Amino acid sequence: MKEAGIVILAFLLGSLPFGLIVARVFFKTDIRAQGSGNIGAANAARTLGKSAGALVLILDALKGFAPTVLAQDVGGISLALVAGFAAIVGHCYSPWMRFRGGKGVATELGVLFGLAWQAALIFIGVWIVAVLATGFASVGSLLASISTIGSLWLFLDVRAAIYAACVVAIIAWRHRENIRRLFEGRENRLIGASRSASNPGGAP
Repeated sequence: MKEAGIVILAFLLGSLPFGLIVARVFFKTDIRAQGSGNIGAANAARTLGKSAGALVLILDALKGFAPTVLAQDVGGISLALVAGFAAIVGHCYSPWMRFRGGKGVATELGVLFGLAWQAALIFIGVWIVAVLATGFASVGSLLASISTIGSLWLFLDVRAAIYAACVVAIIAWRHRENIRRLFEGRENRLIGASRSASNPGGAP
């Protein structure tokens, strides 16, 4: 029962839409009507500024980190993987937003810090290199997520790699519109964000 309670708590904590909350409390706006319409840190940075993006990133990461660490203390790595996955699902399919939500990347980063900080640093490194090379946060997010399959297998075990593969599937699905826009040449840039924010549907 304790283990089930932790997983439910992870889902509920993950479901808190911090991007929406930050936009409403500090900017008196609905982030869903800004830029790409996503509630995540990348859209917050593009449309509300870098400070807002950083705050959303930290809060979304913490809601993955906290339940993962708690679960690991209570039930070990297996429970930590389940709780981390539940937090990411909660973020992507929040009951407070009619089971809509973000794309799970910042929450995944928080989970990684709770599981294996080395994998989290690799994730950050891949994301930075990919974004600098392409200008697209979506490319960085997808490639960084894919990198976790190998890094978690290396630093933990095959269970963690399977968890990572499941997370990649969710994040890829949540990025399906970004992938379509990438192929069509219409994806929003993170680098050069002012141009993308003023013309979110246009060519980068």
